[in-house]
Amino acid sequence: MAFGIKRSELNAWKTAVSRGETAYLTHYWYDARFPQYRTVTKVGNADLARLAQWCAEHGLNPRYIHNRPPFPHFDLMGEKQLEILLKENLTEHIERFRLRE
Repeated sequence: MAFGIKRSELNAWKTAVSRGETAYLTHYWYDARFPQYRTVTKVGNADLARLAQWCAEHGLNPRYIHNRPPFPHFDLMGEKQLEILLKENLTEHIERFRLRE
């Protein structure tokens, strides 16, 4: 379940993903399988080849892409999440969700 985002942010992410853009959506999140994490960044792109290429460029295994049409995405958590958000200059995500704490 996602928390801390507005419907307009989710809709903008969905629109970008649908257009074949690589889009980032960070939100608060809880999953009992990963109790150590409180946020997730969903990196989506409807073009699976482009999403797989994005994974390869960031040293991630494309096997873990959640192929859920119409919004395929890769979930980033923890250190890799912060590393990639910094690399992509998405500091607003980092500050808003206090990912450096």
